[in-house]
Amino acid sequence: MSIVHSYWVYILASKPRGTLYIGVTNGLIRRVEEHRSGSIRGFTQRYRVNQLVWFQEFCRIDEAIQREKTMKEWPRDWKVNLIERENPHWQDLYPSLPGVAPARKL
Repeated sequence: MSIVHSYWVYILASKPRGTLYIGVTNGLIRRVEEHRSGSIRGFTQRYRVNQLVWFQEFCRIDEAIQREKTMKEWPRDWKVNLIERENPHWQDLYPSLPGVAPARKL
C-alpha cells in the first residue's frame, strides 16, 4: 500500500497588493498557523505577512520545490496576476481550508 503525500506552494500577503511571501510545505494549515503565531522568526514576522492568498497542491516534493523556486524569480506583477485570477479580492483563504477550526467570536 502506498501512502499519498501532499505538498503545497503558497503565497502569503500582508494586505491586498501588499508584501508577498512564497513558501513550500508538507502541512499547509500547520505552516500558516506558524506564520500567524509569529513562531517563525524572520521575514513574515517582521513584515506581518500572514494572510494566505493563494496555494497549489502537489503530489511530489520535487515539483513543489521547483514551482516555488520558479515563482520566486517571477516579476512581482506575475505573482499579483496569479493571485488575482483565483482570488480577485485578496481574501484570506486560511479560514476556508478543510480542517481549520472556525474563529471564535469574542
